[in-house]
Amino acid sequence: MKLKLLRFLYYERSYMLLSAATFGLVMLIWYADPGNHLHTDSLVYLIVLQLLLMAAFFGYRYYRNEYAVRTMREEDAAPLSLEAEAYQRVVQEMERAHIRALNEVHARQKEYYDFIVTWFHEVKTPISVIRLMQQTEIEPRSLEEQVARIEQYVDQALYYAKLDDFNQDYDLVNCDLEPLLKHVIKSWSKTFIARKIRLALEVGPTIVQSDTKWLHYIIGQLLSNSLKYTPANGEIRISAQTNGQEKLLIVRDSGIGIEPRDLPRIFNRGFTGTNGRVHMKSTGMGLYLAQELSKKLGHYLTCVSEAGRFTEMTIHFPRNHDPYRETLRHADPARGETNSPGD
Repeated sequence: MKLKLLRFLYYERSYMLLSAATFGLVMLIWYADPGNHLHTDSLVYLIVLQLLLMAAFFGYRYYRNEYAVRTMREEDAAPLSLEAEAYQRVVQEMERAHIRALNEVHARQKEYYDFIVTWFHEVKTPISVIRLMQQTEIEPRSLEEQVARIEQYVDQALYYAKLDDFNQDYDLVNCDLEPLLKHVIKSWSKTFIARKIRLALEVGPTIVQSDTKWLHYIIGQLLSNSLKYTPANGEIRISAQTNGQEKLLIVRDSGIGIEPRDLPRIFNRGFTGTNGRVHMKSTGMGLYLAQELSKKLGHYLTCVSEAGRFTEMTIHFPRNHDPYRETLRHADPARGETNSPGD
């Protein structure tokens, strides 16, 4: 109690000095006036009265401050000064920001949990197929296809886990798209052959600034989606274009396309769309990861599609963009590009 009172008097010292200065000024003017003479009794009475008024004032102030401190956690607590009101607004805004951040963390935890659960269900499918194949005559092509699916799911989980720490694991260099594409296509060559899908590669030497490993995954994800949703005897065409502002890598397939209502959401986290629900189970993470990795590298993806006819995915490599600087400035860039078929 004593400590609290002393601290109160410390913070009220400006009022005390003002009161003392005002009283002294009044007394000085009274004393300087030759026509006024105060008797000693009157002066003592005046001083006692002044002290009583000050005690009543500071007693009320102390009660109000003590009450405000005691009820400061209540929603309807009233501030005692303009400064206290400003601090109250700042604290309330900080609380709201903390709640928003906490909700975002909870949402990300739930999304991560949902992804892991879905991922386990997805990876169990090829494992179950392999176990069935062990009981019959194993066909090497089918076995390799199932192993490739498992590898794809494992890579997806690995890239998802590294997404938030991307700035610690990248190396921006000049990448030639032609050999990089040939390497990606080679890893999917057996799927092209098994499904009798034609490939038209129209990409010559094209240099872009990117990370070879991450760009390999992005292109592989686009090619995987095209193979997944293109029927047998279809065609996938990969081409490169250059204009004054950017370089483009275009992956176009003659597949089932995307419904117009799904198109704006295909890069959203966990979005599977009509195709993902009707044709096969999907984690809805492949295109989300491809878009997020692209943006962190200074690229971005767009999609044009017509249901039942084609889907065209484009990787944009802006020429006047410094991906290294942008990656440092925006470790977690804003989301929300226009998107493609759910993975």
